[in-house]
Amino acid sequence: MAESFGTDAERYDRARPPYPRELIDRVVARSPGRAVLDVGTGTGIAARQLQAAGCSVLGVDPDARMADVARGHGVDVEVATFEAWDPAGRAFDAVVAAQSWHWVDPVAGAVKAADVLHAGGLLAVFGHVFEPPAPVAEAFATAFRRVAPDSPFANGPARRPVELYESLYAGIADAVRQTGRFAEPEAWRFDWRQDYTRDEWLEVLPTTGGLTRLARAATAEILDAVGAAVDAMGGGFTLEYVTLGTAATTLR
Repeated sequence: MAESFGTDAERYDRARPPYPRELIDRVVARSPGRAVLDVGTGTGIAARQLQAAGCSVLGVDPDARMADVARGHGVDVEVATFEAWDPAGRAFDAVVAAQSWHWVDPVAGAVKAADVLHAGGLLAVFGHVFEPPAPVAEAFATAFRRVAPDSPFANGPARRPVELYESLYAGIADAVRQTGRFAEPEAWRFDWRQDYTRDEWLEVLPTTGGLTRLARAATAEILDAVGAAVDAMGGGFTLEYVTLGTAATTLR
């Protein structure tokens, strides 16, 4: 699944939201310099924000299709998994992973991040939690269970509490601690919101993990059901986002 997001990389780039400016500013402020390695850079959404904040960013991503889109936006990307990537003696002031660290071995990834960071360098792992309003979530879950009953996503609840995701980031912090290479990790949280029209939300959904590997007809059936639910809400809604993160600096 990690390499399925490039199925429609251009849509992913259009539809996926950026990261809160406060988060980007915090990464820059906590880093000892401006050289950043972006693990799982995808189409370069976070990388471009970091570049705009004055950073020099190198991306690493296993999907050449995603990397091509990022390069089109001016992001230098090397195609590899982080575990297999060769740093070739290079070192960085920050290693970031935006919506991607769950595809990386948590302990091996943290060790490798420490290996390529300068003393006092920052590891920052972050991602969005976004659950649409209950009627939209229920419409999605019902349609998904109908068209993809064998999917591992089919048996989950329609909406998941943010506490579940906070526990996942706490697990990342535990893995960072296990390396013995970092100071005590800290938890980051940023709350924000974004308005979506029906068409805008239906642009986002096909870029999510549950749909990237479905057949086109199955995806269309799900989108029809979700679109009808959004129409019933007046054609749009406000999505409450939470962006969570785990961050730690290497020991000096």
